[in-house]
Amino acid sequence: MNAEMLYALRDPAGIPSHPLVFLLLAVLTFALHVAAVQVMLGAGALVLRGAFSAQPHWRRLAATMLNTAKIAVSVAIVIGVAPLLFVQVLYDPFWYTSNVLSARWVIGFIVILIAGYMAMYGYYWRNPNLATQPAKSSWMMMLSLALLLLVGWIMHVLSYQMLWPEQWQQWYAPQGRIDASGSGLHAYSVARFGFFVALSAPVTGAWLVAVRRYLQGAGAGDAAYLAFLARLARGLMLPGGVLALVVGALWLLTLPEKMAFFATSPWMLAALVLLLVAVALPTLLGKHLERGLWGYAVFGVGAVALIAVAAAREVLRYTLLSGVHGYDALDYTINMDWYSTLTFFITFGVLGGVTLGYLLTVAWQAGQHRGGDASLGGASAVYTPSAAVTRLGRWSVGLLVVWIVHYFAVGFYTMVR
Repeated sequence: MNAEMLYALRDPAGIPSHPLVFLLLAVLTFALHVAAVQVMLGAGALVLRGAFSAQPHWRRLAATMLNTAKIAVSVAIVIGVAPLLFVQVLYDPFWYTSNVLSARWVIGFIVILIAGYMAMYGYYWRNPNLATQPAKSSWMMMLSLALLLLVGWIMHVLSYQMLWPEQWQQWYAPQGRIDASGSGLHAYSVARFGFFVALSAPVTGAWLVAVRRYLQGAGAGDAAYLAFLARLARGLMLPGGVLALVVGALWLLTLPEKMAFFATSPWMLAALVLLLVAVALPTLLGKHLERGLWGYAVFGVGAVALIAVAAAREVLRYTLLSGVHGYDALDYTINMDWYSTLTFFITFGVLGGVTLGYLLTVAWQAGQHRGGDASLGGASAVYTPSAAVTRLGRWSVGLLVVWIVHYFAVGFYTMVR
């Protein structure tokens, strides 16, 4: 398909802000989304490992990771909407064509996702005391992980198919016969998908390093359990990190000819260096992990590495579509809409920042609160937020009310004007 046809498929209305803004937001939100996905996959695997173990530490970890997994799924779904929308804006001719070619899978995606989510909650409902009682209905957790991996595979295929416009006609009309069923999955890379799945091991290891430091600061973990978490986290980060890098190398070595440039791209090399630093960081920090915020730095560096991976992935897509197929996402027609642009950033930065800041502050302080001496009956162990935190909570609720009123006010104004 030639460039003129691709440009003709663009939205003639243009976009409401500079395309670079959407490109950067796509990278950032995809990194956040994939981090939540990888924590969910790693936590889910640890749930199953602990569920079939009689060892108390594994049982305790399984109960904790079950809570982590179900929250991570929610976070992944909510954040995952954003990069999907940004891709639709910038690469609409490619994304919508890929969706039409596999329409049944696109529709089934939602059904499969709901089924996977419900299976996880079913397992959670069946095991309210996983730390102390035998696991029940473990097939639900297995089914959940399998369905969520299938959801990820569908999104991988849709994203990969959009990179092959020269094949679209053949996929739509094989041997000259139109196939409008939308039942096919036409292009994929097992190594590419495997790389992002394998990253769940070191990402989960970094998460466990932070969990261990949190428990240590709160005085909520005995020495044996903390030592168990330390061994497990290092085991996931080092061997798991090596496995992820091996799968990533296999992906780069098997790149199609038109993507071969990416194997030596500075962006890919930078992402590789950051991944190596993140994997080696617990060893480099040593005893520093026991003090201050160093224990959380591992996950922070891992998050930066994931942003670098997301950036490299976006560079591959942009360079391929512009260099090989003549489609430049950055020359999209701009019809600047300051209202919608400012509304987005104010919602994201102010409302989101205040609300998320309040929730994280309460979660942190409540978890780190040791309270009074247990010999006094434990009454003073109840966490009571400070006046400043209470004000922050009121601000978060007030801003949300203002946003909702603003939303409906603008809607009614638009209807009656």
